[in-house]
This record gives sequence, C-alpha cells and structure tokens, in this order.
Amino acid sequence: MNQERLLMVLKAPLVSEKTSRLQGSANQYAFEVAQTATKIEVKAAVEHLFKVKVESVRVLNVKGKTKAFRNRMGQRQDWRKAYVRLASGQSIDLGAAV
Repeated sequence: MNQERLLMVLKAPLVSEKTSRLQGSANQYAFEVAQTATKIEVKAAVEHLFKVKVESVRVLNVKGKTKAFRNRMGQRQDWRKAYVRLASGQSIDLGAAV
C-alpha cells in the first residue's frame, strides 16, 4: 500500500468519555478517518503509524446534523469513524499523538 495513502487515512483520534471507557475495558481506540477509507487501509495505517498489532476494525458513517442558522437550514458534513481493537498487551499513547 502507498505510504502517502496510509498517512491520509487517519485524520484524528477521537477522545471522549465513551472512547476512554472502551480503551480501558475492551482495548479499543476510535479515530476519525477519510470518507473513502476501508477497513484494510485503517488497519494498515494504525499498524504502520503506532507500531501495534490490530485485531479488528469496525468502520461506520456518521451523518451530519441538520442545524438552523438565522432562519436558514443547513447541514454539517458527514464523516467516517473507525473503532480499532488492539491485540492484548498493546496500547496507543494518544497524548503523544495529539
């Protein structure tokens, strides 16, 4: 796989209360990924960037919210999210990644 493509797949780590619970209990991490990213690309990008072993990847599309602004309706961008489960005994330091 192309190195440039791997660097463009992951956009940002998602850090929230839910993802913090997942990190502790299920060894899963959440990332915002490119709209065209596949599970195979996400797995390869995480393994390449963080030097860890990925067990599984779940990818989902998040629909943008419809919002009103000064009596006009608009819509936020749709985006894609990936949940990555690491092999046991491995972890990612997201503090260094941000």
